[in-house]
Amino acid sequence: MANILYPPARPLSVGEVLDLAFRMFGATLVKCLPYSFAAVIIGQLPNLRDLLHGQNALLMQPDAQIRRLHDPSWLFMELVAGCGIVLLYSAVILRAYALVTGHPVASGVELTSSLRRFPGMLLIWILVVLGMVACLAPAALFLLAGSGFAGTAMAVVAGVVLLIPASWLALRWSCSGTVYLLTDRGAVASMAHSWHLTEGSFWRLSLIYTVGIVVIVVLSGITGMLSGMLAAIFARGDIVFMMGVITAVAVLLGAISTPFYVALALAVLGDLSVRKEGSDLAERISSPATP
Repeated sequence: MANILYPPARPLSVGEVLDLAFRMFGATLVKCLPYSFAAVIIGQLPNLRDLLHGQNALLMQPDAQIRRLHDPSWLFMELVAGCGIVLLYSAVILRAYALVTGHPVASGVELTSSLRRFPGMLLIWILVVLGMVACLAPAALFLLAGSGFAGTAMAVVAGVVLLIPASWLALRWSCSGTVYLLTDRGAVASMAHSWHLTEGSFWRLSLIYTVGIVVIVVLSGITGMLSGMLAAIFARGDIVFMMGVITAVAVLLGAISTPFYVALALAVLGDLSVRKEGSDLAERISSPATP
């Protein structure tokens, strides 16, 4: 018998949303790993390009990083990596959703559906990023207008202050991609629906997402210490080997983190749908739209 975890039958407390997210994460992790591993590996393409050119992004000087922005091969790798991440992240959402709603999971079906929905999903990501950049743009103006330490300090202070509206905007649109993939709404309509769902839930959602971030940070810290210990024991001063160990751990962590983000996004969407529109509407999204 299928283990039906979604959608929730009633509005949930913050603790219940997090509990649902962890239960869905445990139920979907293994079967979502192929897509999440592929997403992380594709995301490493720009770093692979740097390594082939004898460079390391972590060790590059700021001027070298700026020059890299004018390199067509690096820009192409960034474009491929970004599109691949959007496509495979969408596939993770669809597979996780099928698992927690008791629907059969067929290999490749999620990827095909993600490919069909890719243009709209990419548009949502672009609009969200542009919105956040617009919020943070005044900080860059402070940096350009100022000079020396004073200019930098003003830019940093402005950036910290402007993170508040940027974070608020990101939170209001945080359900956009999930809504788009699981309903028959278009990209812009999904963003509008996310705006409606998240209205009046700023502090609840801030707490939920903060806990999620803390979980990932703690996991990153633990895995970082373990990878450092392994590298110190086995590398014996070999920088290349050490970087290989660190990269492998980063790939593993990224692959595990993605299903957790997805489970959290599903839990939040389920709670908001029931809270805002009632159980009948939550049930309506029990079958993803097929474009």
